[in-house]
Amino acid sequence: MDEKDCLILQYLYENANLTKAAERFYMTQPALTYRLRQIEKEFQIVIFSKNGKNMKMTPAGEYLVGYAKRILMDLRGTREYLLNMGNEVQGSLKIGVSSNFGLYNLPSILEYLVNQYPNLHVNVDTGFSTEIVDLLMEGEIDVSIVKGEYNWPDQKYLLSEENICLISKNKLDLHKLPQLPLINRKEPTVLMKYKILPIRPLDQSIQCWWNEQFDEPPLITMQLDSYETSKEMVKKGLGYAIIPKVFVKESDDLYCHPLIFKDGQELTRRTWMLYRQSSMQLAAISTFVNYIKEIYKLEHARST
Repeated sequence: MDEKDCLILQYLYENANLTKAAERFYMTQPALTYRLRQIEKEFQIVIFSKNGKNMKMTPAGEYLVGYAKRILMDLRGTREYLLNMGNEVQGSLKIGVSSNFGLYNLPSILEYLVNQYPNLHVNVDTGFSTEIVDLLMEGEIDVSIVKGEYNWPDQKYLLSEENICLISKNKLDLHKLPQLPLINRKEPTVLMKYKILPIRPLDQSIQCWWNEQFDEPPLITMQLDSYETSKEMVKKGLGYAIIPKVFVKESDDLYCHPLIFKDGQELTRRTWMLYRQSSMQLAAISTFVNYIKEIYKLEHARST
């Protein structure tokens, strides 16, 4: 089984469609089918089971995909290592970041790196933090920048910590919150499909704070999937919301009250950079990781 076979298996695991796979790898469908049969013959397994027009990968096929991914990771690591044996930073860098970091922070970081290292090729994935951590665990990316706490077994570096606050158009009597309309930002149910979930999702932490303050539930009048949308509803006086302070600008002209537990601890959300120590031998990855650390060391120094 060669590199192309590994790529085909990985693609078919993600997209169980022979026609699209054949197009993706510039093959005819009979040629692709023949190649799959040769792999099955080599390992004496069946990769797909068919039910009419539907294809489903067998457990043996899924195990083989895992093996194929490891081969691809080893091949890439070897190539990157040989490319970076000198001092020049080159090759590919695969990073994954949360959507908000990708919007507000990443563009200027990549602008500097690409200008500084023209032979560095950067591939970026953005999405939910849970999705990005899954990609890191699967070896699809080299470095991730995510929000929240995850059971990541390797290297992690704290980039920032932001307050969670209650926002409203006008100052509120906080004792009356249970009687006031809450514009609630809910976690999308799609997050449950990912293997790696945060240790404690933000909505659970907010619920803990609420239960400590009140004996009755909040009066939820809206369930939204966006902090920005929640903020815009608050600006129209339609209720209050609880969101990370990073989304609140001075120009929004909103009342902002941090959430504080009875023991004096503020409710916060952390942003982490996650990576593997073993990957730091590659110049492209170590350059990116160290640059991010330097940026946030300077930010921490300015804030203290």
